[in-house]
Amino acid sequence: MNVLISGGSGFLGSAFSRELMARYRAQNKDVAITWLTRNSGQPHPDDINMMTYDEFAVSDMSFDVILNLAGAGIADSRWSDERKEELMASRIKPTQSILDFIARASTKPKLLVSGSAIGWYGTQGDKPLTENSDYETDFAHTLCDEWEQLALKATNHDVPVAIVRTGVVIHPEGGMVAKLLLPFKFGVGGQLGDGQQIMSWISREDWVSAVIFIIEQQLEFTNESDVNYIESLAQDNAPINDSTSKTASGTANNRNAVVYNLTAPNPVTNHTFTKALGSWLHRPTFFTLPEFLLKLMFGEMSTLLIDGQKVLPQALLDAGYSFKHSTLQQALENQK
Repeated sequence: MNVLISGGSGFLGSAFSRELMARYRAQNKDVAITWLTRNSGQPHPDDINMMTYDEFAVSDMSFDVILNLAGAGIADSRWSDERKEELMASRIKPTQSILDFIARASTKPKLLVSGSAIGWYGTQGDKPLTENSDYETDFAHTLCDEWEQLALKATNHDVPVAIVRTGVVIHPEGGMVAKLLLPFKFGVGGQLGDGQQIMSWISREDWVSAVIFIIEQQLEFTNESDVNYIESLAQDNAPINDSTSKTASGTANNRNAVVYNLTAPNPVTNHTFTKALGSWLHRPTFFTLPEFLLKLMFGEMSTLLIDGQKVLPQALLDAGYSFKHSTLQQALENQK
């Protein structure tokens, strides 16, 4: 299998690359991974191929799967107008490069897996949300939706698309946990606001395994003339090109696309997360950051911390995926 990854050196892309290489080599299967990069001198593992975007723009290579993860971190800094433009451009430009490649490729990829986030659903409190749920409009939704709708245009070239809406990824090497380690280790960690906001999370190991699961299920059916796996899933999944539904906009052929929520089946409150993280680190969690202070510190971006989302992985469960870490305690205690 020949895989191209945008954002391959990041928190998720690097872990995916390591695991896919390890699994396929253990099974004596051929696998090659190429990372798209803007810096040709970027450090990388010896067994990873590198390709700049300029090289990609004229490349005639073929790839079985493209994994599109490029994008600046949404929670890395306040959402100024300039930062919002940067967040959008960091997702749209790489995705457009991939679409341009797909359009001219003589041998099309068998699957495009394109990143997104559960922010697509907007702020909806503790309402259970599945891939068929409606959205509420806010900046996070707009950012995710424009990214998704662009990626879905790959279906116009008969390339199936799997959109993966990711929750809070649990691993000390990155994401929210990495940001919280230092204050918690110093004993000044605590809950945010009233602590009742729901956090939809997934362990990094499950995120990687779920993406491999999605890819392998699609490729398994690629050569069966009477079965399109993505189309069969889409019949029961989000109607992403139904102009009469709030869950969709754009021009993609929804028979060739499916959405997955990459979250664990047991979301938790911020209070529960805080206590679990403190217990794992053997540190107290007495402090509380009040809502007004979070809004003062982070502005509009504070919605990511204050307003919860209860997002459930219905499509993954329906497809038969078995979570390695279905509880937060498992995710914290069994890092890989």
